[in-house]
Amino acid sequence: MTSDTNAQPMSSAQAIWLVAEREIGSKLRSKAFMISTGILLMIALAGVLIGGFASKSPSTDAIAATPQTASVVEALPNVELTEVADRAAAEHLVLDDEVKAAVVPADDDPLGFVILAKEDAPTSLVMGLSQTPQVEVLQPAETNPFVRYLVAIGFGIVFLMAASTFGGTIAQSVVEEKQTRVVELLISAIPTRALLAGKVVGNTVLAMAQIVLLAAIAVVGLIVTGQNELLAGIGAPVLWFGVFFLFGFILLAALYAAAAAMVSRQEDIGSTTMPLMMLVMAPYFLVIFFNDNPLVLTIMSYVPFSAPVAMPVRLFVGEAQWWEPLLSLVILLITCVGAILVGAKIYQNSLLRMGARVRLGEALRG
Repeated sequence: MTSDTNAQPMSSAQAIWLVAEREIGSKLRSKAFMISTGILLMIALAGVLIGGFASKSPSTDAIAATPQTASVVEALPNVELTEVADRAAAEHLVLDDEVKAAVVPADDDPLGFVILAKEDAPTSLVMGLSQTPQVEVLQPAETNPFVRYLVAIGFGIVFLMAASTFGGTIAQSVVEEKQTRVVELLISAIPTRALLAGKVVGNTVLAMAQIVLLAAIAVVGLIVTGQNELLAGIGAPVLWFGVFFLFGFILLAALYAAAAAMVSRQEDIGSTTMPLMMLVMAPYFLVIFFNDNPLVLTIMSYVPFSAPVAMPVRLFVGEAQWWEPLLSLVILLITCVGAILVGAKIYQNSLLRMGARVRLGEALRG
């Protein structure tokens, strides 16, 4: 039997993975986490399916027309044409609510026809038959503005929910270990930096797994609703989103752990993590208000905290050159390394300090 004195010391990689397994296992054993994840996936699937079927099945209006006006009505979108012999027959259908309206000839009208309605004519019909000047589009949009908005919102919501959920989990775990003095036992067995790295790795694995599941749900929903064209266009942006999210989350996770290490009570977590929460929320709100502003979106795609949302949106709408995501990723990686070094220093200097909140300057000085 081998004595304890001959036992091999644990390597840094083993220590990191041991902590990561502990973080992953505690989450997977949590019924609240599993239920909330299931609800999130069902909501995502329902949203994709409802949006897809709604876009594939626009509502139609039943419109009556005489032989003289049938060609005019047929040219309108989302119209179900009912052809009648004359104006009297058209009026009969309108009054009996068999059609929404009717388009009949009128010699005294400049257009040559009028709309008959029982109470109010459908707006789409009136707009479709209105005379408007010819429009020449010099720079046609490559994507539907509404689809662009939905894609931006989708990336923003996923980033916001995943980063805030797992960032908050890291913060609560750090403070809980301080409160219960478990951290003193942990760092007597493994280095402090290995403890931090394990927490970041474990929660990153969980966050990325959730991202992959959401992406799979979106793909299934788009295939079921027959939106193959949208699926082909969003494939590359989703992959880039995954890459940017990976490093963006590592950056935030290290800062969340550092911020939580500066306090010793669960009630004080908000005071140190609030700035980080604002950084997580900023991309979501900015992309809502400026998703159609190329200048603001370009700037956001190079800012590390908003790049995981802004750059995939620009790639989807075709506004980014091939080299731009690479440059943005390099900037994010450099920032990520800097955040990890600063976060590790704060974490190491604050972890064993109990009682009052540790000031940032003190945490950095040690």
